[in-house]
Amino acid sequence: MTATMPVACVIGWPVKHSRSPVIHRFWLKELGLAGDYVLQPVEPDDIAGFFRDLPKSRYVGCNVTVPHKEAAFAAVARREAAAEETGALNTIWIEDGRLVGTNTDPLGFLANLDAEAPGWDAKPGPAVVLGAGGAARAIVWALLARGFAPITVVNRTPQRATAFAARFGNRVIPAGFDKLPALVGTATVLVNTTTLGMHGQPPLRIDLSPLADTAVVNDLIYVPMETPLLTAARARGLRAVGGLGMLLHQAVTGFEHWFGQRPRVTPALRAEVLKSIEAG
Repeated sequence: MTATMPVACVIGWPVKHSRSPVIHRFWLKELGLAGDYVLQPVEPDDIAGFFRDLPKSRYVGCNVTVPHKEAAFAAVARREAAAEETGALNTIWIEDGRLVGTNTDPLGFLANLDAEAPGWDAKPGPAVVLGAGGAARAIVWALLARGFAPITVVNRTPQRATAFAARFGNRVIPAGFDKLPALVGTATVLVNTTTLGMHGQPPLRIDLSPLADTAVVNDLIYVPMETPLLTAARARGLRAVGGLGMLLHQAVTGFEHWFGQRPRVTPALRAEVLKSIEAG
């Protein structure tokens, strides 16, 4: 590695679980570009200094994971609309010595559905989103951008869902999980952003029989690749889309800013990341 070689990183505490190095190193090799992407653990007490020094460091930018997302949002000089309007960012690059940030999750979510369920947004209508965290904000913002409404945000804590919905206006409706059975039949798209169904977590069990035959079910979880929700959707004959594609597509924007070429999400990349996940 030379002093002039561009290097990007992912910051977090801890950060060793991240699959981002696998994705970006695959693209660097595929495109024949000099550069690297590394893990950069940053303790919470050191995060302000990290962002202060980032424009003068060896890094051309970074991805941000927990627990540093709030600090990153405050640290950048400029935020693109996806970050500003969702209140979250996960990707930073440097322009004229200043930090610029965006949230690539909405783009990753849309690109994944566009690839795996073509035409899913041809007739946008009501949507149901499970969960009210940062990922849910990205998904709701993306669905609104494609014309879906109303969007009901379902959360175990109704007060959290109410506070969430207030960010987006009257096109987003809060609800508790007790309302979910009645809501399922209204949804043209159903998205799970919770950890239910993730490896080591309880399964997410929903009666999908009321869903229209044209509905799409998306689970953001990718470990395991096939969650109980996806299995149930496929058994019902519905289009079911897992979360790995979102992880891959959301990485495209950062790579383009850091290394100067726009990469493609391909079956070969998916296989490389799957191999990494299976290896633990």
